[in-house]
Formats: sequence, structure tokens, C-alpha cells
Amino acid sequence: MILATLVYVVQDDKVLMIHRNQRPDDLHFDKYNGLGGKFEEGESPRQCAIRELKEESGLDALELAFKGHLLFPKFDKHGRDWLVFIYTVHHFKGELIKLNHEGELKWIPIGKILELNLWEGDQLFIPHVFSNSQFEGTITYQNGKVTAHEIFLSLN
Repeated sequence: MILATLVYVVQDDKVLMIHRNQRPDDLHFDKYNGLGGKFEEGESPRQCAIRELKEESGLDALELAFKGHLLFPKFDKHGRDWLVFIYTVHHFKGELIKLNHEGELKWIPIGKILELNLWEGDQLFIPHVFSNSQFEGTITYQNGKVTAHEIFLSLN
């Protein structure tokens, strides 16, 4: 199982997204995504989110809010399950990096995110990231398409 994080940085009703356009061999190539990545040995979800945010954007999270977690069964080309912990950041410091080894960072109005080239499953959970709910669920893909999903909400 792969453990990973997704971080959505919010400022002035905009969200920092990465357009994964730097590596054609990237599983997420040409898609927009939140920031984040895989855990390193011994890291907690929170530690991973903070580290990945710094590495990918140059920003330091001053406040990290847990929003939920999702299981993506047999998600990658090796058939591994991915368990992803999702956070938002509304307070941060640092100088933003505009481009990293994975792609270009862009501020996107929250109301326009679902118009981007996202994973199909992102359409299902992203609205909950910016709501007053926490969530958990499972999104199953086959050949790049969602074949099953369930998302459970709980109020904060």
C-alpha cells in the first residue's frame, strides 16, 4: 500500500494547484492536482503534508486542517492500493515556487477547479474539501475511469 497526502492551499477564494506537465512518464501527467506525495519512512500524515508542501511550493504551513482520507484500490500500474490523507492550508509563509520538477503551480478560483483536467474521482471529493465536512471513502478506477465510489461525510 502507498500512503500519500494531498494538500490544498487556499488564499482569497483561490486554491494552489499543480499542473503536472513536466514528466510524460508521470502517472498524473497533464492533470491538475493538489500538492503532496508519498510518505517517507517514519512520517505521520501531517509531517508528510508539511514536508511535501514545502518541497513542491516553497511554502511553510502555519495551520494544517485535516479534511479526510480516501482509498484508491489498485490505483497504480503495479496494482497497489493508495491511501491518501487530505488537508487544507489557509495560513502559510514563504516564497512561492512557480515551477517544480512535476509541474507548474497556479492559483485557481475555487469555483473553477472542477473545470480543470482532473482525475474523474477528484470531481467527487473536491467539493467536500472546501465544505465544513470531513470525509472518508473509496474511489476505484479501472483503465483511468471510476468504476465505483463511496464517500461518507461527517460534520466538523
